[in-house]
Amino acid sequence: MFRTAIARQARLFSTSPVVRKSPVETVKDAAKAVDRAVSDVAVKGIEKGEQAAQTIKEVTPNSAAEAKGQANEVAGQAKGKASQVAGQASELSGEAKGKASELSGEAKGKAQELKGEAKAKTY
Repeated sequence: MFRTAIARQARLFSTSPVVRKSPVETVKDAAKAVDRAVSDVAVKGIEKGEQAAQTIKEVTPNSAAEAKGQANEVAGQAKGKASQVAGQASELSGEAKGKASELSGEAKGKAQELKGEAKAKTY
């Protein structure tokens, strides 16, 4: 009986260390977590800044001559578009004039026809 009591008690003992953190270790862990979150956000901000700088470098000309060339190119495109729009407007204007003269001719013809019919009825 004595042996069974000792065997049961031996099973109650544990050889693993008790895992407990002191308040200082808990604060250190929390500070590390906050530091990690802040550094992640900072890194993302830096990467976005680098991407923006790269985009600006790609868009902006490297020299005054290149800037002048780009300005001339844009001006040429604008002139081409303006002349295209002007051509379309004059074409539409010509069509409108043609349609107006056609309708005017039809109206004159109809007026002459009605005038002729009126003379025929009076005789």
